[in-house]
Amino acid sequence: MVLEKAVAADPAAVVSVLVAAHRLEGLGEVLAGLPAATPVYAAGQAAMDAVVGFPIHRGILALVKRPRRDAAALVAGLPAKALVVGLVGIANHDNMGGVFRNAAAFGADAVLLDDTCCDPLYRKAIRVSVGAALTVPFARAGDAAAMGDLLARAGFDLVALSPRGEAELEDHAPGLRTAILFGAEGPGLPDAVMARARTVRIAMAGGFDSLNVATTSGIVLHNLSAKRRRL
Repeated sequence: MVLEKAVAADPAAVVSVLVAAHRLEGLGEVLAGLPAATPVYAAGQAAMDAVVGFPIHRGILALVKRPRRDAAALVAGLPAKALVVGLVGIANHDNMGGVFRNAAAFGADAVLLDDTCCDPLYRKAIRVSVGAALTVPFARAGDAAAMGDLLARAGFDLVALSPRGEAELEDHAPGLRTAILFGAEGPGLPDAVMARARTVRIAMAGGFDSLNVATTSGIVLHNLSAKRRRL
């Protein structure tokens, strides 16, 4: 599935593919989407395990060029009605992959990362995202303050998620250009970021005040995508 997403997103970015010989026939439709000059190598399972360093049960590898995007150019190219996810301090690759999967599922136009976030193209993040890290445009935007400045200059309403949020998510009305900001579990978003944004919380049962950041992003993006369809 991840290879399929990579080929669909940018077939020219795929440098080469290595598959276990018994998988070759089943991948025919996916591989047909590659440029004719892209090398596709097949190997026996034992040889492939030796290349990888451990038994790779799916038997599919691809070498893909990393996209190089400028955050300012990415934001400048967004439509008048746009939804951006901003991430600050997300260091867990499972969470990163989960956020990208939710961003793709609910139609986010882009994801911005601060300098302390982990790599969305780390193999585990790609796998957890089910390939969404390869299809949702993203860029690093410096520190959290620089990210906020960039989005504000582009006319985005900044919405910060926090258990300390002043408004309930259900009561929040998104604008045409909305940037949803998520921080790491524990420290959350910096106070300076919270101070310049509208702060929103998710209502929860008493005695519990936080959610996994990937779960939070799914709830928030689902809520906002439904509201934005009415704009």
